[in-house]
Order: sequence, then structure tokens, then C-alpha cells
Amino acid sequence: MNANQWNYRVQYARDHYPPGTRVRLLNMPDDPQPIPPGTTGTVMGVDDAGQLLMKWDNGRSLSLLPGTDSFEVISRPKAKETHQRKGEAR
Repeated sequence: MNANQWNYRVQYARDHYPPGTRVRLLNMPDDPQPIPPGTTGTVMGVDDAGQLLMKWDNGRSLSLLPGTDSFEVISRPKAKETHQRKGEAR
């Protein structure tokens, strides 16, 4: 994977899994002590390797690897509402 592909992958993760996103783990195949399937957790951030930094509801903090681990999004944080219309002066 070249640098442009890597940067795209990291930015994709940051755009699609912002902090506060809730996920449910389906499968974590490559970890010797995986989080149990069905466990839910909250995305705390995305690191420079594109891993989702997680706070699991069972108290663990093992990261998710998009493309390796299987998970589903339960909810995403609501976008901040702005009361200013496009083109309006501040």
C-alpha cells in the first residue's frame, strides 16, 4: 500500500467513525485475547495507523482494525447544528 492509499484509509476511518460512534463487534479474528462478539463500545478516536481507539462497555480498551475486524455501527454522534445559513454574515 502506498502513502496515498494509506492516508486515504486513515482519513476514511476518521470521517466515518468519529469519536462517539457506537459499534457492536461481530468478530475479532487476529487477536489472541479478543473482545467477545456482541460486545458494544464507543469510538474514542482514530490513530495514525487507521485503528479505531475503543472504549468497550466491558471495561477493555482494545482497538478495532477496520478491514480485519468485523463490526457494525449502532449509532453515530449527531452533527453539530449551526443556526447560520450559508452566505449569512456572522
